[in-house]
Amino acid sequence: MTDLEVRRPKFDFSDDVPWDWNPVNPAFSFSMNATSMIAIGFEQMIVAAVQEARPLMTDPEVAAEATAFLRQEAQHSSTHRKHVNALIRGYPGLQETFDEMCASFDRVTATTSLQFRLAYVADTEATFTPSFKLMLDNEETLFRPGDERVASLFLWHFVEEVEHRSSALVIYDAVVGRPWYRMRVLPAIFKHLLEVTAIIADGVNKHVPEQDRKVDARTMLPTYNMRTAIRNRLPFARSDADPVPPAFCTVAWKEKFVAVARVLMSQTPFHNPAHEPLPELADEWFARWERGQDVTHWYTAERAG
Repeated sequence: MTDLEVRRPKFDFSDDVPWDWNPVNPAFSFSMNATSMIAIGFEQMIVAAVQEARPLMTDPEVAAEATAFLRQEAQHSSTHRKHVNALIRGYPGLQETFDEMCASFDRVTATTSLQFRLAYVADTEATFTPSFKLMLDNEETLFRPGDERVASLFLWHFVEEVEHRSSALVIYDAVVGRPWYRMRVLPAIFKHLLEVTAIIADGVNKHVPEQDRKVDARTMLPTYNMRTAIRNRLPFARSDADPVPPAFCTVAWKEKFVAVARVLMSQTPFHNPAHEPLPELADEWFARWERGQDVTHWYTAERAG
């Protein structure tokens, strides 16, 4: 039987939420806002794929894992929607961007095979544990200085992603069971994620004033960063403007290198997410939840305790 627990913390985003919710790191603020948007479209695709795969799950334990996995993902999606709705209240044009992003995931659901979508989910979820461990291990600089509501939302989401780190692969192996196929479709998955990222970058640049976002949203695009790095090496092409520090500027290079290496390893055919090193914060978060503390105000509850 699955060990996953479905939790329903009550996050409140009824008041205004600033776009630059972590003013000391506007690039990270933007990165997490985009993550909130992507989470909703991606998790809708997860639900559709796993629901379609249910009749093919002959093992009761796999079916139970799938049910708990979907319930956790549904909670993530509904709560991120509150955050995104708050951002859209401040910048109504973002509704157009959000709808276009969701439509892109809906096209994947409508036009690709079930095995491709399950591979998409398994491959993407496999990257989350090393990526989120990097962020949770550095929450002091990435999350603590920002708006507590937004920071607490991501701490909750990320620790639960770590908790169900193996679920997508368990479902994929039970229904598809072709380890090399996941690697073969990586270029198509990456291409779609770049498409989604470009939709958000263009929309944010269009609808969120530069004085609020403080960063060019195109910095999320790898091709843009490569062009910028090359251009900045040309003396006649350099800009006099002070560049905004990158989102993970406060994180040690060694930690970033380890995270990138583990993300790459997560895409190999026989990778097992269950063996990934885990962030210490996850155990602390689950312990606080068990004690009944307010995890929706993580840092306030910490001081109160």
